[in-house]
Amino acid sequence: MSVLSIEELRSLVEQTQGLCVSIYMPIYRLSTEVQQNPIRFNNLLRQAEQLLEENGLEHREALELLQPIQELIDADSDNFWQQQNDGLAIFIAEGVNHYYSVPLAFDELVIVTDYFHLKPLLPVLTGDGRFYVLALSQQGIRLLECTRSSAKEIELEDVPKSIDEALLYDETAKDGQFRISTSKGGTSNPFQQAGSFHGQGSPDRDKHQEDILQFFHAVDDGLQKYLKGKRAPLVLAGVEYLFPIYREANTYPCLVEEGLTGNAKILKPEELQAQAWEIVEPIFLREQQEAIEQYNELAAAGRTSNDVKEVVPAAHYGRVDRLFVAVGVQKWGCFNPDTNTIELHPEAEVGDEDLLNSAAIQTILNGGTVYAVEPEKVPDNAPLAAVFRY
Repeated sequence: MSVLSIEELRSLVEQTQGLCVSIYMPIYRLSTEVQQNPIRFNNLLRQAEQLLEENGLEHREALELLQPIQELIDADSDNFWQQQNDGLAIFIAEGVNHYYSVPLAFDELVIVTDYFHLKPLLPVLTGDGRFYVLALSQQGIRLLECTRSSAKEIELEDVPKSIDEALLYDETAKDGQFRISTSKGGTSNPFQQAGSFHGQGSPDRDKHQEDILQFFHAVDDGLQKYLKGKRAPLVLAGVEYLFPIYREANTYPCLVEEGLTGNAKILKPEELQAQAWEIVEPIFLREQQEAIEQYNELAAAGRTSNDVKEVVPAAHYGRVDRLFVAVGVQKWGCFNPDTNTIELHPEAEVGDEDLLNSAAIQTILNGGTVYAVEPEKVPDNAPLAAVFRY
C-alpha cells in the first residue's frame, strides 16, 4: 500500500494512459462484519468490469485489467481486510494498481473514465490535511510529511544530521581550543566549522546555546530545499528548551507556535503524526473559515465564481488560488483546452469526466488550495466555488 501524498496524487494524474478505474468503498471493521468486505469488493469489481465494457473494452481485456489488483488483495485476504482503515480507495489502469487506506468512510463508488477520480481523497490531502513535523535533537534531525491519516519521513540531503556534523568538533583540540567558523570544503558547503560545547574545555551555557543556534541555522538553510514555497503548518517536536533557539534560526513562515515536548527520538513517525494532528486540526478549520470570508469579500470585485464553465478553465490555467468543491457530487462533461470549450451532460457519457474532480486536481497541481467539503459547506450553495488569483 502506498502512502497518500501530493506526490502520489500527481503520479496518478500524470502517469496514466487509457481507461482508468477508480473504486471507493467504506470498510466494515467490527469482527462480525469484516467478512462482508471482500464480498462487497468483488461486487464493485464486477461493476468496474461492466463499465469497462461499456467504454469499449472486450470482456477479456476488462478481466485482464482488473486481475492484478484482485490477485494482490486475494493473496493475503484475511490480513488485508483486518488492517484497513475506515475507507479504501483503489486505482487501476494499464500498469497501475494502487490502493490507499484512509480514515474516511466513503460512499460506494465506481467510476471509469480517461482520468482517475480523486476528489473523495482530497479532504486528507489539502485544505485540512497536509502538515510537517520537525523532530529536533542535537544528535538527530527528522522531517515528516504528514496528513490526517499518514506520516512519511523525508530523507534529508544537505541538512546536518547532528550538531557535531554542523560544527565539526576537533577531537585533537587542546583545552580551551575551538575552531573559528569557516566553510567546510569550500564556500559552497552550507555546514560551518565551529567550536563544540562538549569534550575538552566545554564552554559555558551561553556558548552552548550559540553553538545550537548555529546548528539550527544550518538545518533551516538545508530545509529550504524541501519547504520553499510550501504553506503547510510545521510543528516542532523535541525537548522544550530547543524550541526558542530553533525559532530564532527559522525562516519558514508557517511554523506553528505550539510544539510537541519530550524525547522525539524514541517516537515512531505515526506517533508524532497523531500527536501533531491535535495541534494542526484547529488551524485547518480556522483557515477554511477564513477562506469562506475571503470568498465573500472578493465576490463584489469579480475575483470569485461558482460557474463550472468559468472555474474549470481557470483551474487548468493556474488562475484558481482557493477552491471549494462538493464531495459526493459529480458534474459530467468534457473540457477541451485547445479550444477552451466545455460541454456539460446531465449523465456521464463515454469520454466524460467529472469536471469538479478536474478543477480540484488542476488547482492542486498549480499550487492552489482545495477544500473538499460537504455540499452545504460550499459558498453560494453551488457544487464548486473559486477564488481567483487575478
